[in-house]
Amino acid sequence: MKSSRKTVFYADFSFEVFEEVYEPAEDTFLIADKLGQAILEGDAVLDIGTGCGILAVTASKKASKVVATDANPHAVECAKRNAKANKASSKVEVRFGDLFEPILKTEKFDVILFNAPYLPSTSKEQKAWISRAWAGGRNGRQIIDDFITNAPNYLKENGRILIVQSTLSNVQRTLMRFRDIGVDAKILAEKKVAFETIVVIQASHLSKQSI
Repeated sequence: MKSSRKTVFYADFSFEVFEEVYEPAEDTFLIADKLGQAILEGDAVLDIGTGCGILAVTASKKASKVVATDANPHAVECAKRNAKANKASSKVEVRFGDLFEPILKTEKFDVILFNAPYLPSTSKEQKAWISRAWAGGRNGRQIIDDFITNAPNYLKENGRILIVQSTLSNVQRTLMRFRDIGVDAKILAEKKVAFETIVVIQASHLSKQSI
């Protein structure tokens, strides 16, 4: 019987991707390529919506610890397996839950990562495990706006946020939303793909801070 699982390679790592887990694509690699620059030695990192765990495992090369969350139970199991396979289990802790639900109010992080569900979608598309990885609601901003509201509460004073989204879900609104709550934000990287441009936005509490 042919296996429906795939293997994805990135840097020195390999990742098994379960059938009901988002397969790393252009958006994943765009943010992954920035982690070596964004994460400092010894940082505590939070990876929201970890999927197969590619960002969490990559971040663990420099981080002292990585907490990875996902609302998809298949992704949680997949990420745990990949952390173990890539010898990162001692640094990577995978938790089940939506956005910040699995995170204690007292937990603070130097870096928060989020490859957000950013595509406009119907309510039906938001029900399947695999489509929930990219389905962002009617205007693509349902999950993004919730994340922006809550993320600064879990960020250390000099912390950084890296979030991926598409021009289909209004990048300028994301920049303004961050600034409205006192967080500086800028586009760190972008890539044109088909009918959209994918961007990595960096946000931080301090305007003088630059990665």
